[in-house]
Amino acid sequence: MALYLIGDVQGCDGALQRLLDEIAFSPSRDRLILLGDVVNRGPASLAVLRRLQALEGAADALLGNHDLHLLAVAAGVRPPHRKDTLDDILSAPDRAALLDWLRQRPLAMSLHGWLLVHAGVLPQWSAAQVLSLAAQVQALLRGPDLADWLHQMYGNQPDRWSDELQGPARWRVIVNALTRLRFCTAEGVMEFATKDSAADAPAGYLPWFDVPGRRCAGTPIAFGHWSTLGPLQRADVLALDTGCVWGGQLSAARLPHTSVADARQVEIIRIPCPQAQTPGGGM
Repeated sequence: MALYLIGDVQGCDGALQRLLDEIAFSPSRDRLILLGDVVNRGPASLAVLRRLQALEGAADALLGNHDLHLLAVAAGVRPPHRKDTLDDILSAPDRAALLDWLRQRPLAMSLHGWLLVHAGVLPQWSAAQVLSLAAQVQALLRGPDLADWLHQMYGNQPDRWSDELQGPARWRVIVNALTRLRFCTAEGVMEFATKDSAADAPAGYLPWFDVPGRRCAGTPIAFGHWSTLGPLQRADVLALDTGCVWGGQLSAARLPHTSVADARQVEIIRIPCPQAQTPGGGM
């Protein structure tokens, strides 16, 4: 049995199939965890969702910002973006089942000593706290008042964590950190406008994983979301969004079955991808 983590697919089902062929994936033997943004911008979001749903038990996925956007558009909470490629899902006869499957996905996971998120972790959070906070929002997403919650989910404020936060403000910070974060200050103030590489951090900000003294340091974290970051594989950080939808690569990490203290020991498999969209704009 092998456990694979896969970076942002974003509706590129053909690339996903080629990657699964490359790793000789067997659903009876292996397991996949996709690190969020399974849909949108690529040409075949419906096929990706159907594939993952059919692989239930052998595949799971985190929720990314594009996945949450699909739920919000489907609920009438957000208008479609001009670069969205979600119409095939929204008009599908099995739309309700697919959307229900998606809303059941987690925002964070812990496997074999790894912490898995789509985007980032605030410096004040321990690994255990990340899982606890993610579970709070997951309960809302899976609950009966999904549309009401989605109406309150969007916005950049508050831009930092406090244990005193309650209600929508608390939940919004959790969602923004886990699905949108790239840069923050040493105090954990988040910045969302910059989507460039780590070398282009705004003044006073750092990539979230470079903040000194962050509480998750020492726990290996795998994440996606940041295609302009490029491949990053260091002792406790593994970045797996390598720009599949933009004509980069789709990446998989094969995790060992025992806890690994050094993420540099993880095997990475990458395949080249045809460009599905031109960078610029969007989430």
